[in-house]
Amino acid sequence: MNKIDSANHAFTGCKLALIFDAQLLVYRRDNIDSIPFPNLWDFPGGGREGNETPEQCVLRELHEEFSIALPTERLIYKQQAINQTSDGISFFFVAQATQLEIESIHFGDEGQYWQLMSIEEYMNDKDAILPLQQRLAYYLETK
Repeated sequence: MNKIDSANHAFTGCKLALIFDAQLLVYRRDNIDSIPFPNLWDFPGGGREGNETPEQCVLRELHEEFSIALPTERLIYKQQAINQTSDGISFFFVAQATQLEIESIHFGDEGQYWQLMSIEEYMNDKDAILPLQQRLAYYLETK
């Protein structure tokens, strides 16, 4: 079993940079002190359930949070990293969204609201989550 395969069995969660027309789908996290990164700009994603693969986890979370059903084949990038709270392994994905998918969003019950934000704005926003800025920067440098 190689390094990434063994990580597939031990990861805690996933995040997805969903890009539409050079913009990111982001949402403002709830402003609750008991959660990590309260009131900051986040990407779709979350914690693993059961024996999900990283791909199953991130696509389930995207569907739960935004009602977007994306097939696995649309995931164009996968990066293993230390999770955002530094207590385990996570995966970072990138995919492209269509206009129809963005127009069909039904926002779930986590977070305050969603919006499309330019990649440049996210990379420079003081309210963006730093580990996500770093992962996105690495993707942009290596794509």
